[in-house]
Amino acid sequence: MTEKKEKNNPNKKLEEKLFYKKESAWTDFADSEHKKIFDFAFNYKTFLSESKTERLCIENIIKILEKAGFKNIENLKSVKKGDKGYKVFKGKTLTAFVAGEKMDEFRLIGSHVDSPRLDLKPSPLYQNSELALLKSHYYGGIKKFHWVNTPLELHGVAFTKSGKTVEIHIGDKESDPKFIIPDLLPHLAKEQMKKEGSKIIEGEELNIICGHIPLRDKDIKEKIKFTILKHLNDTHGLIEEDFAFAELEFVPAQKSIDIGFDRGLVGGYGQDDRVCVYTSLMALTETKNPKHTAVAYFSDKEETGSNGDTGAESFSLVNFTFDYIKLAGLDILPWKILERSKAISADVTTAMDPTFSSVNDPQNVSYLGKGVSIEKYGGGGGKYSTNDAHAEYMQFLRNIADKNSIPWQTGEMGKIDIGGGGTIAMFMSRFGMDCVDAGPCVLGMHSTCEVTSKADIYSAHLLYKAFFTE
Repeated sequence: MTEKKEKNNPNKKLEEKLFYKKESAWTDFADSEHKKIFDFAFNYKTFLSESKTERLCIENIIKILEKAGFKNIENLKSVKKGDKGYKVFKGKTLTAFVAGEKMDEFRLIGSHVDSPRLDLKPSPLYQNSELALLKSHYYGGIKKFHWVNTPLELHGVAFTKSGKTVEIHIGDKESDPKFIIPDLLPHLAKEQMKKEGSKIIEGEELNIICGHIPLRDKDIKEKIKFTILKHLNDTHGLIEEDFAFAELEFVPAQKSIDIGFDRGLVGGYGQDDRVCVYTSLMALTETKNPKHTAVAYFSDKEETGSNGDTGAESFSLVNFTFDYIKLAGLDILPWKILERSKAISADVTTAMDPTFSSVNDPQNVSYLGKGVSIEKYGGGGGKYSTNDAHAEYMQFLRNIADKNSIPWQTGEMGKIDIGGGGTIAMFMSRFGMDCVDAGPCVLGMHSTCEVTSKADIYSAHLLYKAFFTE
């Protein structure tokens, strides 16, 4: 059929109308917008590299908010339309807002600041085979073999016996020492390689090398352990007992990077879910005069089930709403504000990996570079442990995306009986508000270097920004 006949073919025209086609967001965006995409991604990479723990992430969120004119809620006596504020709780969760014309209803976007990592055990330090090592306990869902032979850095907070707070950051600077978990060499790994993938490296084998030089003193039995403890005492005032009362986390010692000849992808640790943290944070700072109060909620503990006082299952969101009502002088219960609000659970989803395509339904999976993914539900199996958004609300989100020419796609987290994943959507929706998952798709999720598309990152930012002002 010639090109002319194809244009005049009524079925061809009807096909274009009827079929759902996932096009590349790179071609949906005008060439003039590509610079904006790359500039946005550059700033995101900086944020990602500097926000490798939940505490660091919250600290950097506060810096960005205050630069944009947001004030700590503790310093506010009242709130009126246009005011910008934030509430931080225990340094691990934060809720920020821009007061809207309708102050008794939120447009709420929730994301989480924690990522899989290696925490230290209460009594971690020991000496063996001319090495000092630290025992770890992994946090969140990981493939344990990802973490061996990977340079690591240490962040956290400890307390001396007298109660002095000690912040620890070792390995994030180029001149700093790094840490590592050695793997078994292939020459001697015949039996190891027969193990199941989950047991190639086991939890009790994630022991981190932290020292090697012994003390010159015959009276001291554990000479290398002694030098490590002396170093920590000299530099931070700590003793071994203080480990039990500390919160120390090991994360990959690497900066976020561009990937590919064309630099279209971002590689980095913690993109689940700090890519949504950053995109929703910047969307909030750019929001002016919203119809409804725009709220960005940054929660902790999602990777371990959202439990605890800083997780989304806590009452941190309700407590913020109590404070907001008081400052705004509203006569309404916090539950009622939350019930009438609309929300997005800003979290990532899986991307199609051409090497491991069998785990996904190719018709119902997100693809890198095809825009932000709006997913009706997550969970696993028969839609367990998830929020399942109503059709009316899915239409609401589609209208926002289409009206603002934002590239979007939809999908699921793998084939039905293979696996799945959870988000904080079910914890936000329990208040009665409509909620749906929306965020970029990711390759290598929960690995030490996750991969996203710059086009999807920018698409998510545009959707969040449009949602805040809807």
